[in-house]
Amino acid sequence: MEICKLCKKEKLISKNLGICLDCIRKKPKEVIIYTKEVHQKVREIFNLPFFPPKTTGGIKCDFCFNQCIIGKGEKGYCGLRENLNGVLKSITDSEKGVLDFYYDPIPTNCCAEWFCGADKEGRGKYNLAVFFYGCSFDCLFCQNYSHKFIEKGNIVSFEQLVKKSEKKEVYCVCFFGGSPEPQMPFVISFSEAILKKREIKICFEWNGSGNEIFVKKVGEIALKSKGIIKFDLKAFDENLNIVLTGVSNKKTYENFELIAKEILPKADYPLLTATTLLVPGYIDEIEVEKIAKFISSLNSEIPYSLLIFHPEFYMNDLPITPKETVYKCYNIAKKYLKNVHIGNLHLLNLG
Repeated sequence: MEICKLCKKEKLISKNLGICLDCIRKKPKEVIIYTKEVHQKVREIFNLPFFPPKTTGGIKCDFCFNQCIIGKGEKGYCGLRENLNGVLKSITDSEKGVLDFYYDPIPTNCCAEWFCGADKEGRGKYNLAVFFYGCSFDCLFCQNYSHKFIEKGNIVSFEQLVKKSEKKEVYCVCFFGGSPEPQMPFVISFSEAILKKREIKICFEWNGSGNEIFVKKVGEIALKSKGIIKFDLKAFDENLNIVLTGVSNKKTYENFELIAKEILPKADYPLLTATTLLVPGYIDEIEVEKIAKFISSLNSEIPYSLLIFHPEFYMNDLPITPKETVYKCYNIAKKYLKNVHIGNLHLLNLG
C-alpha cells in the first residue's frame, strides 16, 4: 500500500506511478499531466521519444494509431524509424525485421492454446516464436520490456525466417514482442512467402493499434492459415489506458470490431480472441465488465482470457493479482461471454 500523490489516501498503487485508480477515473486532467512525466522518465532510459512526435514539416509515418510526424533528427515513437536530413530511414522494411526467433515446443504458453487445438494437433512439434523489437505502446507493466533494447535485436531477412519455418516440425508461427504493428511490411511479406510454400498456422499477438489497411491484411492472412489474432485489451477506459501505456486505446477497439465484423464471420473456427492482464490496483472488475460487454456486443463466443499479473518493469512493486480479484473478474466476464479463461494460474499455485 502507498499514499496516492493526488488524493493523499493509502491505496494499492505502484509507487513508481504514484497515483491511484480512483484519481485516474475522477481527475483525468490532473492525472494525464502527471502521467506524461512518468512515461518521460521511463522512455528516457531507452533513448526513445517521450511522446509520438508531431513536428510541423516532418515526415508522417502511418503504420499505427500514433501517426508520428517525425522532424529532422527525430525518431518515431517505436524507435525503429528516424528522419535523417529529410529522409525517413527505417531499420526494418518488407525485406528485413528487427527480431529474435526460437522454436518453442508445443504445448507452449501461448494465450490461445486453451482453445486453438495446437496442444493436440501440434503436440511433439514446434511453434516458431517471432519476437519483435519496438512497440507502439509504452506499457509500464510490460512483461516483455526487453523489446525496448532495439540495438540488441537481430536483423533478420524474411528469406531467413522462411527457411526456419519450412521445417516440417514447425506447426505454427506466432508474432509477438513488443508488438508487430511497427514492422507490418516485414510480417506481411514473410507470411505471404511461407504460405506459398506450405500449410502453416500464422498467429498474431498485438496491441491492435495498427493502420486499418495492415489490420485487414493480417485478418486475411490469419484466416487463410487458420491462425489466431489475439488483441491485448489492456483497459476499457481510455484515460486509464493512456496512464498505463502512454497512448490511447481507441484504435485498438476499432480494429477489434473490424476483425470481428469483417473477418471472423468468414472463419469456421475461433479466429479472434482477447486477453486482459489483471494489474493489481488498476485493472479491476469494472474494467473487465466493460471489456466483456464490448466483446459480447460483437460476438459472445469470442474467447476471452484473464491473465494473472506478474510484477515486471516499472510496476514491479505490485503484487501478483490477488486470487479474490481473479475470480471476481472471471465471474463477471462469464455473465457476458461463453468462453472465459484464466491464464498464468501457476502464479497462484493453481495450475
